[in-house]
Parts: sequence; structure tokens; C-alpha cells
Amino acid sequence: MTIITNIEDLRILAQKRVPRMFYDYADSGSWTEGTYRANSSDFNNIKFRQRVAVNMENRTLASTMAGQKVAMPVAIAPTGLTGMQHADGEILAARAAEKFGVPFTLSTMSICSIEDIAEHTSAPFWFQVYFLKDRAFMGRLIERAKKANCSALVLTLDLQILGQRHKDLKNGLSAPPKLTIPNILNMMTKPRWCLGMAMTRRHGFGNIIGHAGDVSDMSSLSAWTAEQFDPALSWDDVRWVRDRWDGKLIIKGIMDPEDAVLAAECGVDALIVSNHGGRQLDGAQSSITALPAIMAAVSDRVEIHLDGGIRSGQDVIKALALGAQGVYIGRAFLYGLGAMGETGVTKCLEIIQKELDITMAFCGLTDVKKVDKNILLPGSF
Repeated sequence: MTIITNIEDLRILAQKRVPRMFYDYADSGSWTEGTYRANSSDFNNIKFRQRVAVNMENRTLASTMAGQKVAMPVAIAPTGLTGMQHADGEILAARAAEKFGVPFTLSTMSICSIEDIAEHTSAPFWFQVYFLKDRAFMGRLIERAKKANCSALVLTLDLQILGQRHKDLKNGLSAPPKLTIPNILNMMTKPRWCLGMAMTRRHGFGNIIGHAGDVSDMSSLSAWTAEQFDPALSWDDVRWVRDRWDGKLIIKGIMDPEDAVLAAECGVDALIVSNHGGRQLDGAQSSITALPAIMAAVSDRVEIHLDGGIRSGQDVIKALALGAQGVYIGRAFLYGLGAMGETGVTKCLEIIQKELDITMAFCGLTDVKKVDKNILLPGSF
């Protein structure tokens, strides 16, 4: 029996249980993957001030993100193809998040649909949308999110064009996977995954098939997605979304202070410092190193969150110390999902919660809302 003590243990188990093309989709970046690696490694440069002889009793991690009460300031990030890491993956992750008391964000490019998540959960969830050329379809997505009682809309701005992801190209990534000889041979070594997929009807992009014009099957979907990401995206388009969504609006993909100012001027409620997990512009700085300048530019005007490289509770508290009000986990929860389904997502959240709680205590604090730069060693950030 494998004893799981950290997120890396979940990653190793997921790699054994998830078909190569879908594991690689989750655990890779673009080009040289330099930014993907920096997202995690740059956290290592930030050092704590360890304190002693302070009262560590009655600790609390309760906080808020975008006005929503959370058990800890961590949300499940929107990730495409989650239902290919494990059968019905989005449903399982959403249920784990609801039971734990943290937000779950559903991607437009999910396997399970908005309606699937609403049917299988009771807590409001968040929905992520890309800016598409088909404005009518975007409008319908927003209306479906309203009908499902989504409490926040996450608009991703950094996918106007697709970064070159070498592993996805080499693996011939598709959902469902093409039944080539290499794929069949690899899937034969993943019996748990195959059994789960055989028992679910959800194998395609549930938010798109049957909802978007001219997309009725998988063969037309690939052409549709290649054509739909809008390279002409502007801040006027962000305002177009703001006018149609009266709930919390969160902007994802901000890496520059000037863009942060422009986002704040659009009347958004929060922005996410994110480089898309190092999957878009390789050579961009890590999210954690971009955070301080963005905090300096707009923290008095809009709530700031961080996404990218979070693999532990210690990473979470470092981001909070530098000013973020909350963080998102993508790969970390996908490892848990691929490893053990809903139980694995819960395990991932438990690991991060425990690491966050213990680290906060060692730094001399008992309330996560009081975390600031004083817990960090000067000169290390």
C-alpha cells in the first residue's frame, strides 16, 4: 500500500494510472518548459522567518475569495480535459471541493458540462470562459452559467492563440483518444482508467458538443476550437462580458502591471496572476515573481489571486505573504484525481491544508488572514 504524504506522491501515482497523452497534457509546458519549471522552483528562493515561544493554539485558515467564504484560501483552478484524467473527473473534483469548503472552477474545455456539475453538487461553483469569436455561443455559455447558479465567472485572457506544446503535438492529443496502436498499447497498461471510461458516457467536450453552432461531433470540434480563439481580443471585449455578467467577475492571465491597471478599469472583482501554467509564452517570468509588481500597481483597487506552481501549503503561504488573497491549484489536484479519483482530490486538499496550517504556526501566526511579508526572510523575495 502506497503511503501518500505530499503532492509529489500523488503525481507519481497519477503517472502510473493515467494514459500518457493525458498525463503529459497536465504535466507539461510549452517550448522548453522553462516557465513551467520556474513557476514551482522560484518558490524555493523565498525563505521563512521561524519564530518560537509564541502561542500556536486555536489556529484558523478560514478566509474569503471573491467575497465567498472558504475553508482555506485555495481554489480548484479551471483545467481542460479534467474528465480524461479520470472518468467524470470534473464531477468528482467539484464534489471534493464542495465537501472541503473551497471553490471549484469548471473550464469551458471540460469533459463534464456545466449542467453535469450543477446536477451533482449543491454549492455554487465558478465557471471559466475563453473569449471566442462566436459571441452568440459565448452569450449562451454565460446564460447557462447563470442558470446553474455559478457564483463567479472567470474570464481567461491569455489564450488568444495557442502556445506550442510539444508533448501534446507528439502524443496526438484528442478527446476521446484516437485508437492508434501506440495509444491502445499504452491504455492497456491503465486498466483502472479504461474501466472507468467504459462506465461513463462523458468522453467529449460537454460544454460544446450540441451547444455550439456547426459542432455536432468530435471531428468538427477540432476545427472549431482552432478557429474560435479570438486573436483580436481587446479590453472592450472584457467590458462586453462585464455588461452581461452581474455576478463576481475574475480575470485570469495577468502578468504585467500595466495589464493589471487596465483590468481594474474594466470593473472586475478580482484578477489572477497567471501565465497559464507555463503553457503559453515560454520564457515569461514565473507567477510568483510577477506578483509583487502587480500588487503594487492595483492591490488597492481589486482583489489579487495567484495561479501557477502551487505544489504545497508552503507555496500557498508564500503567495499570501506577498499579498495574494488566494491561490489556485491545477496540476496538484489533477495528480490527486488521476491517482485516486475523488479521494485523491480530497487527499490533495488535506495535504495542502496541513502544510499551510503547520507552516503558519512555525512562523508565529494563528490566523491566515494576518499572513504578510513579516513571515518572510528579508532579501529572499
